[in-house]
Amino acid sequence: MTNKQIVHVEYALAFVLSFFVYIQLQFPVWLFFVLLFVPDLTMLGYAVNKKIGAIVYNLGHTFIFPLLAACAYLFFASDYLLLGSIIWIAHICMDRAIGAGLKYPDSSFRHTHLQRLT
Repeated sequence: MTNKQIVHVEYALAFVLSFFVYIQLQFPVWLFFVLLFVPDLTMLGYAVNKKIGAIVYNLGHTFIFPLLAACAYLFFASDYLLLGSIIWIAHICMDRAIGAGLKYPDSSFRHTHLQRLT
């Protein structure tokens, strides 16, 4: 296996693990699939220009914010924070499993930190 393949498999397994944790916490499965693509709304930043698009997209596709939401769950004990953070993390893992990584502000949407998408 190449390094690239290993990275894709790791993220695919992380997606499966996220879904498994979500199910074990007995959150509604239908809601997982309804909300799974919500982070892709950050692509709307590309309507402004490439630089803003990449910034907004990357903010929605970095692990920082869903992990902060998971930490906030520990403080506020709101199941919605945990539910949202698990789905958000699953989305990021799903994207990275197919090679859709973070975007560069000076290049096309298809050029990611993982690979160039075709």
